[in-house]
Amino acid sequence: MTENTAAQNADNAADRAADTANKITRVGVIGAGQMGAGIAEVCARAQVDVLVWEKTREATAAGRARILKSLDRGVSSGKITEREREQAALRLRFTTEIADFADRQLVTEAVVEDEAVKVELFRELDEVVTDPNAVLASNTSSIPIMKLGMVTQNPQRVIGLHFFNPVPVLPLVELITTLETSSAVTERAEKFAAEILGKQVVRSADRSGFVVNALLVPYLLSAIRMAESGFATVEDIDQAMVLGCAHPMGPLTLTDLVGLDTVKAIADSMYGEFKEPMYSPPPMLLRMVEAGRIGKKAGHGFYRYDTDGRVTKAGA
Repeated sequence: MTENTAAQNADNAADRAADTANKITRVGVIGAGQMGAGIAEVCARAQVDVLVWEKTREATAAGRARILKSLDRGVSSGKITEREREQAALRLRFTTEIADFADRQLVTEAVVEDEAVKVELFRELDEVVTDPNAVLASNTSSIPIMKLGMVTQNPQRVIGLHFFNPVPVLPLVELITTLETSSAVTERAEKFAAEILGKQVVRSADRSGFVVNALLVPYLLSAIRMAESGFATVEDIDQAMVLGCAHPMGPLTLTDLVGLDTVKAIADSMYGEFKEPMYSPPPMLLRMVEAGRIGKKAGHGFYRYDTDGRVTKAGA
């Protein structure tokens, strides 16, 4: 073996060791609702050790049941085997203590779309997760990541990882970096999403709504305004976009799936940043959220749903 070959082998071994040390194998997920449960599931299926936080034991039990039910659907549809389901379930652990996230290499939050709640959470995570190389990520749909990063002592490790619902099905992740996010954190987070989770990653500037919601939410709000004005019925609006534009579902069905409360929160954030009328939530949306008619997860939005999520009444 020549000296050059030996040196090259040593360099390659060092690179492999660095890659192994840098590989994310311990993840924390804050929140076990619709989005958090989906993120936790795809991480567990990707052979990552996953710790999930919820505020109460009752919420923890509900979150665990939500993930296991989704895994069961994966088995029934043939997407995963029974053994893969069992192994994924074993990689999931749950806690009600944020302090338990001290050893996590990446923590992503998926709590309510409320800036004050997320800001306080990032303050707490900054104190708990002391590893300067650990990634602190937000699954926010619309809140600028800089607002979260700047409440921490190390904004260089704060980034946006925006997954889409349902997380186990939709392949996209938006990667949002701030003016402060380090290139090392960006690369580490992107590799995790793309190589470990198998997601397609698109990068976005740190502006409210990012790429997808900046385009999608004005469309959803326009459909709500159309229904509100009586220009067309809920059913006809949805059918028109499915049959006329080959969309997989109509805008009001999609609004029910996303959650009217979430759509309102995104619209509020975007309107607050840009002050453009097309981002302003219409009165119909405001009244429905106030009435608790927030979509499929509540059993009632623009449509009514049974306990299995099937539509029982259109345009209700």
